[in-house]
Amino acid sequence: MAHEVSAKLHTKALSHKDLEIEIKTIDGEKTSRLGTLLISKGNIEWLPKGNSVNKKRLTWVQFASLIEDQGRTVKVRK
Repeated sequence: MAHEVSAKLHTKALSHKDLEIEIKTIDGEKTSRLGTLLISKGNIEWLPKGNSVNKKRLTWVQFASLIEDQGRTVKVRK
């Protein structure tokens, strides 16, 4: 299963607009939207598909802790 990721860049640096990254999954001919990742200076948010009202929000400290606790370790290519 592949994923399609597209970004809407409003400015060069994050100021008053979030960086929006739309995430889709591609399974053969079928594409379905997983949701949208919103990145700002203050936090990171997840807006699930079909939900235009309720999003999930983490501060950058919470996100770093989550990734360190739950993320899979992979080697960095040099």
